[in-house]
Amino acid sequence: MKDVLVIGIAGGSGSGKTTLARNISDYFADRISILRHDDYYRAQDDIPMEVRVQTNYDHPHAFDTELLLSHLDALREGHDVDSPIYDYTNHTRSGEVRHVKASAVILLEGILILENKEVRDRLDMKIFVDTDADVRIVRRIMRDVKKRGRSLESVTRQYLTTVKPMHEAFVEPSKRYADIIIPEGGKNPVACGTIIDRIERHLSGD
Repeated sequence: MKDVLVIGIAGGSGSGKTTLARNISDYFADRISILRHDDYYRAQDDIPMEVRVQTNYDHPHAFDTELLLSHLDALREGHDVDSPIYDYTNHTRSGEVRHVKASAVILLEGILILENKEVRDRLDMKIFVDTDADVRIVRRIMRDVKKRGRSLESVTRQYLTTVKPMHEAFVEPSKRYADIIIPEGGKNPVACGTIIDRIERHLSGD
């Protein structure tokens, strides 16, 4: 497929990058493809549950980058892919897949997509959503307690032991690779509109 535009949206956990990506995806419906970095966490079926729960999900090694790259390349070449779906309750892949159709625009969102050079090299537009740490932790607590069945204590412990130090070590430094830095992510309608306009121009051939 010619003239494929690949847009990467990165940012810390709870920054609003997923909301931004979802707003853009909802606007264009099936005219664009979306990949979620979270779906590419490594499978842990062969690991006992007590070990799985100790996984550092904010470290680059937690991701199956090889599979993500192969799917990105396939989509750019016009081939559909079946993205894995991660089950946070069981700390491994669910066994189900999400069919992603090839299109002229690919949207990739995730905390560490700007950290890896091979991924960066496949992005035509690199966006970093920059949100204050206190806002991010509140959003993360609300999400993990309500949607992932975690306790407040476990979310807080995970934030202090892995999320915060990994953000400082890997996520925040990757901001320097961004073409555009957006405050507040999905809560920033002006930035969202700018990205939508860029995609519209690409789809129309301008």
